[in-house]
Amino acid sequence: MNGADTTFVLVSAFLVMVMTPGLAFFYGGMVRVKSALNMLMMSFISLAIVSVLWVLYGYSLAFGPDTGGVIGNLDFIGLKGISPESLTEKGGIPVFAFILFQMMFAIITPALMSGALADRVKFSAWAVFLTLWVTIVYFPVAHWVWAEGGWLFDLGVIDFAGGTAVHINAGIGALAAVLVVGKRIGFKKDPMRPHSLPLVMLGAALLWFGWFGFNAGSALAADGTAANMALNTQLATGAAMLGWLIYERVKHGAFTTLGAASGAVAGLVAITPSGAAVNAMGALLIGVVAGALCSWAVSLKYKLGFDDSLDVVGVHLVGGVIGTLLVGFLATDGGGLTQFGKQALGAFSVMAFSFVASWLLAKLVQATMGFRADPEDEAAGVDQAFHAETAYDFSAVGGSSVRDRGGLPGPGAASGESVAATGSDRHDSKVDA
Repeated sequence: MNGADTTFVLVSAFLVMVMTPGLAFFYGGMVRVKSALNMLMMSFISLAIVSVLWVLYGYSLAFGPDTGGVIGNLDFIGLKGISPESLTEKGGIPVFAFILFQMMFAIITPALMSGALADRVKFSAWAVFLTLWVTIVYFPVAHWVWAEGGWLFDLGVIDFAGGTAVHINAGIGALAAVLVVGKRIGFKKDPMRPHSLPLVMLGAALLWFGWFGFNAGSALAADGTAANMALNTQLATGAAMLGWLIYERVKHGAFTTLGAASGAVAGLVAITPSGAAVNAMGALLIGVVAGALCSWAVSLKYKLGFDDSLDVVGVHLVGGVIGTLLVGFLATDGGGLTQFGKQALGAFSVMAFSFVASWLLAKLVQATMGFRADPEDEAAGVDQAFHAETAYDFSAVGGSSVRDRGGLPGPGAASGESVAATGSDRHDSKVDA
């Protein structure tokens, strides 16, 4: 056993785990206050469901012995035949360490889709859809891309850490689900601004931090490839933030914190498939192109009429495609038209499969248990409807004093002002807007 590499992979797995709570905060701050807890839970539930599925059969389907280039067999169901002494053939790290590391990828991928469906789906239906999606879509695609015998792996498609299997897969799957579920009530009419930009920035910071494990850890060794990937991750992310902010300033006249956070994520997405195959200048180019193009792409939902609530399509699908295609030309070893063709085949084959399968799964959930929340629950807020909780207790700012005094106005309330217009009720209405 290689102790140094084992330690590196384990620490990288812990970093990738942090990305899912980071994603929860990133998305949670972007929604309106009445949906904040639900948005957090849509990410956190993936930690529970996918962890269990991965051990039961997910690892075996994704990384078990190949069956026809499209999926693994069930030799490792329930991790049968794997012990603490089992080592990977290459690198000499415990198989359990590799299983844990790849589990974290499987967890965050469906969670990425949740942002597109914010504010308007039943939590139970989301849990069922997540279970079906990770089984029928993610596990096979992960095998295509990363497992020996997988058809894209054998073709030579470059996807170091998940441009196709994670970001394109989740982005196009989110678009398919959105087309089935439909638009939020008030889309393009009501203001739907983020309720907490500090939470968004915190989530983006946690994602950025964890992404070093996501990208560099995919080397599965503490070596020069990991170091190159870590450096390029930082460079592309910084360049993408600048690209997004410059485009935003030219187009809309301001440098926004939401744009900075989204630009950083776009850069992280784009460098994921490509960072180990390009040099520093290539990473900078990929980053700035991804930042600018993803900033432009997020506006397409208004022109095309699909309600991708938190820009999953514009950032993850578009960013994933950019990184996957550009590495075809920018790879320092073997880049060119031939490699670009392989990259395009990999990107668009995953898009086609994931879109069709995701659309059918969303239709199935919609037809059997109903995917969309009731209009009344959506209008009142899915936090109360599905979790019986709210993210913030506004009574702490004085709202309860009115009711506690039998309807008498609290300090500072205008004479004759109604109870409904004071305290937490007024505050709630302002925040919900």
